[in-house]
Amino acid sequence: MAEDLSIHKGTKEEQYVGLIPQIKGLITGEDNQIANLANVAAALKEQFNFFWVGFYLVAGEQLVLGPFQGPVACTRINYGRGVCGTAWKESKTIVVPNVDEFPGHIACSSLSKSEIVIPIYQQDSIVGILDVDSAELNAFDEIDEKYLTEIVSLLS
Repeated sequence: MAEDLSIHKGTKEEQYVGLIPQIKGLITGEDNQIANLANVAAALKEQFNFFWVGFYLVAGEQLVLGPFQGPVACTRINYGRGVCGTAWKESKTIVVPNVDEFPGHIACSSLSKSEIVIPIYQQDSIVGILDVDSAELNAFDEIDEKYLTEIVSLLS
């Protein structure tokens, strides 16, 4: 198991390509979900300096805050509510260029300006979501979606 993170320079895609093998090293051989989620959140925050990176886990009809890096966050999000609850309800990744323009956005922090949310599946059920926020507008694109989806698949 790797316990050090090498920060990669270059394009966003080059950074993801350099980070993914390190994430695999962090989680390979560790079967504790909380430990793996915590290390993935930390690795993403360190590599990209995102405003907030974290996980919400399905508990009944709510998402409950899991491991994260960044300022304090909303503890519970109802099914279908906000970006996270909507991604869960619609079973799809959601990229929000400007959170102020997303109907029903839950502002855990007014400093968050854009967001990407990726569902985490086990078998065919969503068991959680990865939520990444940026303090910049339009921070996320198809490169983030591609590589964050790949990272989430490592957790399934």
